[in-house]
Amino acid sequence: MSQADLDQCPEPWLENPLDDDKLKEECGVFGVIGAPEAANFVALGLHALQHRGQEAGGIVTYDTDAGFQQARRFGYVRDNFTSKKMMETLPGSLGIGHVRYSTAGSKGQTAIRDVQPFFGDFSLGGAAIAHNGNITNADALRKELVERGSIFQSSSDSECIIHLIARSMGRNIPDRMKEALRQIEGAFSIVAMTRTKLIGVRDPRGIRPLVLGKVGDNGHVLASETCALDIMGAEFVREIEPGEMVVITEQDGVKSYNPFEKVRPQPCIFELVYFSRPDSMVGDRSVYEVRREIGREMARENPIEADMVCPVPDSGTPAAIGYAQESGIPFEMGIVRNQYVGRTFIEPSEQIRNMGVRLKLNVNRSLMKGKRVILVDDSVVRGTTSRKIKDMVLEAGAAEVHFRIASPPTVWPCFYGIDTPTRTELLAANMSEEEMREYIGVSSLKFISIDGLYRACGQPNGRDPKQPAYYDAVFTGDYPIPPKDMIAKGFKMKTAAE
Repeated sequence: MSQADLDQCPEPWLENPLDDDKLKEECGVFGVIGAPEAANFVALGLHALQHRGQEAGGIVTYDTDAGFQQARRFGYVRDNFTSKKMMETLPGSLGIGHVRYSTAGSKGQTAIRDVQPFFGDFSLGGAAIAHNGNITNADALRKELVERGSIFQSSSDSECIIHLIARSMGRNIPDRMKEALRQIEGAFSIVAMTRTKLIGVRDPRGIRPLVLGKVGDNGHVLASETCALDIMGAEFVREIEPGEMVVITEQDGVKSYNPFEKVRPQPCIFELVYFSRPDSMVGDRSVYEVRREIGREMARENPIEADMVCPVPDSGTPAAIGYAQESGIPFEMGIVRNQYVGRTFIEPSEQIRNMGVRLKLNVNRSLMKGKRVILVDDSVVRGTTSRKIKDMVLEAGAAEVHFRIASPPTVWPCFYGIDTPTRTELLAANMSEEEMREYIGVSSLKFISIDGLYRACGQPNGRDPKQPAYYDAVFTGDYPIPPKDMIAKGFKMKTAAE
C-alpha cells in the first residue's frame, strides 16, 4: 500500500489497540433503484452501515447518458462521499454500494482494486456486484477459473462471482447470477445492478442478512440492516428470505425467485450479539431488546454481589442495562469512550502505541473508587483488551472487578464472513474458564451459556443441538457448510469427542 493510500485510511495505528481484540464486522451492502440522485441515497445508507466495515467503501451508479460510473476509496464514507463534486460524478437513479472490512484476500495489504463493488462488462451489458460474506470454496473456484483463462484483478473471493457470471450462458444477467451462485459455497448477501435492474440475493441458509425497503413512490432499497433504511426515511418492507433472489425494476417492481435447493435456515447469531446496530431489526427481533435480554439471562445464570454494573463501551451497554435491571444493582457509565480520537494530532510513537486502550477509553474515577464493579462486555477473543480494561479499573480504585460476557466462549474461527483469529489465538480454545479468569486477573469471569443466549434470542427451550436455529460455529464448532478451502489448508473440524 502506498503512503497516499495510507493517508486515506481511518486511524490506521489507532484502530488496533482496542479493536484488534474484537471479532470484526464483515461488510455492508446497499442498493437503490427509482430514486433521483441515487448516489446520495447510497452514501447515506453506507454511512448507516459504517459499523460493518471501516476500511474502505465504493459506489457504482448507472445513468442513461453517462453509463456506469464508479468511485472507490479508502476510509470512512463521511470523508469520501459527501462533497458535491464527488457525488456529481455518480449520476443516475440506480446505484449500489459497499463498505468493507477484509475477511478474505490480502489482510493488511489492501489495494484499491480489492474495494467493492466490482464491475464487469459482459456480452449482455455491464453489471456491478457487492458481496457481504465469505465464499468457502473460493480457492478451488479461483484455481479452476484461472486455468480456464480468467484474469483476476483483485485478491477478493468475491471476484469469483463476476467471472462465473461472465462464463455463464444464461439468457440474461439474473439467470447468469443464478447459475454462478449455485456453484458457490459459504455465506453471501449480494446486491447487484445492471442498466435497468437492482438484484438482491441471500444464501440458502440466510447466514448474512439482507432487507428490502421502499422509498418514495416507485423507489426500492436493499440493505444489510434496517438502520440503513431509517436514515433516509425508507419504509421497511420485509427481509429477503434465505435462498431468495429479488429482481427489481422501476416498471415492474419486485419479482421474487428461489434458485437454490431449499435447506434449513440458520442466520448468524452474532448479528444479534454484536454486529448489527442496536437500533436495527434482525429476523423480526429488536437487536437492542435481544441484547438487553442477554443481560437479564446473565444476571439469572451468574449473580454476584456488587455495587455497580458498568458496560465496556459501546457494544456491552444494552446487556449491562439488562443485567442491572434483573439484578437490581445500579447501572453506571464507569467507562467513557472517546469517539473523536484522530490520527493526526500526535505522532504514532511507540510510547503512544503502548497507551493503547487509554486513547479510546477512560475510567470515571469518582464512580469506581472502593466499589465492587461488574464489567459487561460482548465477547472475549484474545483477552488482551480485557486485561488492560481491568488494570484501568483497578488503578482507578475499584475494590473488585467481575467480568460478565454477553456471549458464550469463542472457541472456533468463523469462515462465513467474520474475521476471527485462529484457534491457537482464541483464549477460550486454549484455557478453561478458571484459567481465563486468572489470565485476565479478575475476581470472577462468567459467560452466558449457549442455552441462555438462545433463550434471549427467542428460543424458550434453548439450543436444539440437532437443529440449531442459528449459525453459531464460533461457540460450538458446528459448521453447517464445511469450509473446504480451510480444510485443504489443514484446518481440523470438531471431533465427536469435542
